[in-house]
Amino acid sequence: MKKSITTAVILILLTASQASSHNLWINSFESYEHMPGHALISLEWGHNLPMDDMLNSETGKIKIKRFGVVDPSGIFSDFGTPAGSKSEAMVNNENFKIFTGDIALRKMEFKDSMEDGVYQLFAESHEAFYTKFIDTKGRTRLKMKPKDQCKNIDKVLMSVKYQAFAKAFITSKNWKTPKAIGHGLEIIPETDLSTLKKGDLVRFKVLFYGKPLNTSAKSQEYITAQSSGFGQNDGFSLFSNIVNGRAKLRVQSSGIWRIIVKHKKDVTPDGPIKNLNGKTDQVYHAAT
Repeated sequence: MKKSITTAVILILLTASQASSHNLWINSFESYEHMPGHALISLEWGHNLPMDDMLNSETGKIKIKRFGVVDPSGIFSDFGTPAGSKSEAMVNNENFKIFTGDIALRKMEFKDSMEDGVYQLFAESHEAFYTKFIDTKGRTRLKMKPKDQCKNIDKVLMSVKYQAFAKAFITSKNWKTPKAIGHGLEIIPETDLSTLKKGDLVRFKVLFYGKPLNTSAKSQEYITAQSSGFGQNDGFSLFSNIVNGRAKLRVQSSGIWRIIVKHKKDVTPDGPIKNLNGKTDQVYHAAT
């Protein structure tokens, strides 16, 4: 196994209560001091690379539905999900607070017999519904549930479902383009991530429920990229249009990178998310 560049998966969580969006991503740091090596894997939450906040932070938390790895043969292995309860301060004085938290830290220990190819680390959040409406008494209400579960609605002002998907990649020996694993919004790298260097062009396939995502007259679809060297506090990102389900970026520097895709889709009775018809008017997905 040779050392690979890990591409973290970033998810931009847009909530009704947070003015500043948090990100969810997977960190994977490989070590080969003791062969055949291992990786330390964790779920990260917040804004800045490589670590920022805890999943159950008091300033905003996210609940994880699935967390695991898909091997080159397509077999899923479950890592278990971290606790979703809000963290409470174990120390709270005039200077600081101390919290305990779960970042889903896992150790993946490699074997000499490890199958050749790409191992896809993945995470997905629980579906989050937000329905804002005027009730039959004229009051403006906000419920975190589908609109068909809200009572006394006179007029719906907003009805949204949000879900985030995250991936990162570990290469064993030789790179092979990974297959889709079935996320609602999914990025598949089509360039060997294990040999990347500054100046290389990286190509991605982007799928929405298994179909190529594409820029249209209704919406401009694109990917953005940030690294540990830029694009965090300065607000700058690289940008590439998604055309016929594909996009590409050129590597500007070494370091940890986050590749981001966000997509908004109206729910219709005959569209790709027709199962949500009557429950919500729009979905927002995010992935990298």
